[in-house]
Amino acid sequence: MSAVGLPLWRQHGYALWQLSKPRVVALIVFCAVIGMFLASPGVPDAAVVAPATLGIALVAGAAAMVNCLVERGVDVRMRRTAWRATATGEVGARETLLAALAVGGMGLALLLACCNALTAWLTLGTFVGYAIVYTLLLKPNTPQNIVIGGASGAMPPVLGWVAVNGEIDAFALVLFLIIYTWTPPHFWALALYRRDDYARAGLPMLPVTHGQRYTTLSIVLYGFLLTAVTLLPVALGEAGAIYLGAVLLLDGRLLFLAVRLHRQYADTLARRLFAWSIWYLTWLFAALLLDHYYLIPLS
Repeated sequence: MSAVGLPLWRQHGYALWQLSKPRVVALIVFCAVIGMFLASPGVPDAAVVAPATLGIALVAGAAAMVNCLVERGVDVRMRRTAWRATATGEVGARETLLAALAVGGMGLALLLACCNALTAWLTLGTFVGYAIVYTLLLKPNTPQNIVIGGASGAMPPVLGWVAVNGEIDAFALVLFLIIYTWTPPHFWALALYRRDDYARAGLPMLPVTHGQRYTTLSIVLYGFLLTAVTLLPVALGEAGAIYLGAVLLLDGRLLFLAVRLHRQYADTLARRLFAWSIWYLTWLFAALLLDHYYLIPLS
């Protein structure tokens, strides 16, 4: 969809919408909502689910806007991001910052008013972790940026969980650990076929600093680690046969692509792995949800 031909205010509104990274936010919200349902033995109260979903989405969108604002000088040097309104100058820094503060503030107020204080504080911490710690401190300074900064991206199911029951327990931490372990191979696959972009922008992504071979090996090793982590719900008795069958298929496909990429690298394979990793996480959480309501014991 293009904003060309729309009134100026609508063009700016559309540009800000794009800066909020709606596709990324959609995956964040999906994982958060799954966390809400997994936290409840039945169907969670819609009076909590609706405002929690909207509040988390608003704060996530605000964090993305701040990320685009901070990285506008980097984005203009990368083909993947040069189109962003903050990079082209279509939307100014002040306008972006005010929009992010307004949207994020509304989201936090909604979480505080309709859910609980812990959800609001954890969501604020996630915002700071991504928009400030990862974007300003980690991404431009260390090739382990996504490993350390991945903690913020792994929070959505925990936020959803806490919104429903007001506390964190062991299974919520397992959900966090799944996304945290998934994040590096997911992002490194993107960084591999975009390595020239990152090199031109001066960002120390792993393929730029350590090379292609080291990165593909890291993806394989993280793939095996992810396989182990994704079996934890079964080991803890929180998931049964439906989830186990699904996750074995998902992990098998992920490992197959990772090993193939390491043995015979090609940008097309890196793209395929990146695309699969998104579907992987989506289907894994969908399997967890299905198993939650139709648990088939393993014994």
